[in-house]
Amino acid sequence: MSDLIIIGYENAEQARKAENRIQDLERQHVVVLTGLAVVSADANGHIYVDTHDDIPRRAIATSATAGALWGLVLGMLFLMPVIGLLGAALGGLAGKLSQSGLDKRFRDRAHELLEPGKAAVVVMTTKLKEDQFAAALQPLGGTVLKTSLSQSDEHELEQQLIGSPQPA
Repeated sequence: MSDLIIIGYENAEQARKAENRIQDLERQHVVVLTGLAVVSADANGHIYVDTHDDIPRRAIATSATAGALWGLVLGMLFLMPVIGLLGAALGGLAGKLSQSGLDKRFRDRAHELLEPGKAAVVVMTTKLKEDQFAAALQPLGGTVLKTSLSQSDEHELEQQLIGSPQPA
């Protein structure tokens, strides 16, 4: 089971502070990350995503498709305004993600966190000591959204990703 946590901040500087604190928490074994990103909106509302591509490769007990799943989650939340723009295979994956915690309401709430000039830290984790995680981040403030993907949802998504044709 993976938890998806989005913490919205007033600016990118606060989001970067939270990102650094989360990396410290990973070193302290408070959280096991399968994805970490800072997503920010400029003054015109354009979205920028800064990911840590090394996390899925070094995370223990994750499959080869962890990076692809992480990319799909970020895309669903912040980069794809219309699922119809996706190919058939990715459209099916997007539909499955919508059924497994990333429904329209959750995506809308995530978008609300990213008004122009604001930023968010997006965390995907397979293990979390919630009380320690929350206590460490509480001084930074922020608005927290959280949802979960069940192991069966993750497994089904993984199987669909493995069967998805690779872009040419």
